[in-house]
Amino acid sequence: MNQAEHISFKGRHLLDRRNFMRSTGMTFGGLGLAHLLAVEDKPNFTGKVSIRPQIDPDRPYAPRKPHFPMPARKALVIFCPGAVSHVDTFDYKPMLSKLHGQKPPNMPALTFEGPSGNIAKPFWDFKPRGQTGKMVSDLLPNMAELVDDFSFFHALSTQTSAHPQGENFMNTGFTMEGFPSFGAWTTYALGSECSDLPAFVAISDPRGMARSGKNNFGSGFLPAAFQGTDFTAKSPPPNLTRPVSYSPADDRSTIDLLKRLNSKHLEQFPGDANLAARVASYELAGQMQMSVPEIMDLAGEPESIHKEYGTDTGSDLKREYAKNCILARRLIEKGVRVVQLFNGSDPSGGNGITNWDSHSDIKGTHAMQAEIMDQPTAALIRDMKRRGLLEDTLIVWATEFGRMPFLQGNGTGRDHNPGAYTCFLAGAGVKKGFSYGESDEFGFKAALNETSVYDFNATILHLMGLDHERLTFYHNGLERRLTNVHGHVIKDVLA
Repeated sequence: MNQAEHISFKGRHLLDRRNFMRSTGMTFGGLGLAHLLAVEDKPNFTGKVSIRPQIDPDRPYAPRKPHFPMPARKALVIFCPGAVSHVDTFDYKPMLSKLHGQKPPNMPALTFEGPSGNIAKPFWDFKPRGQTGKMVSDLLPNMAELVDDFSFFHALSTQTSAHPQGENFMNTGFTMEGFPSFGAWTTYALGSECSDLPAFVAISDPRGMARSGKNNFGSGFLPAAFQGTDFTAKSPPPNLTRPVSYSPADDRSTIDLLKRLNSKHLEQFPGDANLAARVASYELAGQMQMSVPEIMDLAGEPESIHKEYGTDTGSDLKREYAKNCILARRLIEKGVRVVQLFNGSDPSGGNGITNWDSHSDIKGTHAMQAEIMDQPTAALIRDMKRRGLLEDTLIVWATEFGRMPFLQGNGTGRDHNPGAYTCFLAGAGVKKGFSYGESDEFGFKAALNETSVYDFNATILHLMGLDHERLTFYHNGLERRLTNVHGHVIKDVLA
């Protein structure tokens, strides 16, 4: 093979004298233009100028510096589709027990799915947990043991009470589809510290994807390189395995031929960044043929880890989810920038069977979801803490909205509640054993320090060292960002 083939596309382009002179001239002209543009690049309505990451199309995943130093360099997002009931888990409301069975005062007669019923006390007892004495229900006994490490948001509110729009809003900042997810924004800004695995991995629930599907981890209008790569402990990325009839030598010769053809094309069209990005994507895929089977091989994990996570007990769904949790930890250990782990799917509604959406028999359906989520998730957080991963990893536990303090007309389920719900953060840069905001005495509406989804996302980006007002992408005449034109960092939760 010609030695020149080991030189980068741009390097070979500069070896040609005519191209070298032309590029040099354009470079000096570009410097002058850049100066003029810098002078005219005025601050936006926030008084700040956008920060655009300098992305090499040959190396789109190369690590990039944050806007400012923060301890979090990686993020693990645990997302629970279907809307976990805050009043049955983390948001203790004694008034519900006091007024159990009565008509709710000053509350709507109709909610998302029809007539409202009577107030219902929590279906599980609440007890003080940890040194902080945080009240958490018996539904999540393993998670309850870790409350001293969590920073709760109890006054979250959202703009929608529909699941697809709610998932979109939490994960992309917009109720509509087509906008970049948090993981895409983060990897667009920061790249990755892992060269042989995707910068952003989405681990779907064993039952399938959430209602909004790939939009929850999509790249929207950002370059496609920054969308999440979807695989689980059971299902590797498709088309990664070489066909049996295709030898390693055949594979290598095909790759070399493609490399030469792409090089020739880029010599003729050096500005074709799209091709360079595709080439980088295929090169990563080649590296993943070796790295993904290794990262997915959980057999080497000690028996104690399998027991701690629960891969050998409980329902089949719980066992598969537990394996996904081990996979998530392994990915974070390898330096993957963002891992999004889903607990619940919703391909066709679910109603508490495939996710947390408990419109009927909330006691049975929430208990079923908790059996899947509680032990493995708690083990994942505890294991990461023990290994020192929380020193530079931010954990986000979230759901799309809450559930009502009263029952539906059927008398057994709780309807959607966009007015108040609970999520929490943990890990790098986050206060431990802290609660921010309060819902009202029924858990119906945010009452103290109401926090929007924009505020929540602004805080997460800040913890990753990113200014949500300056991380933008120019699209269709607008400077788009994860928080649209809203959001404030909740500094009270910062360590």
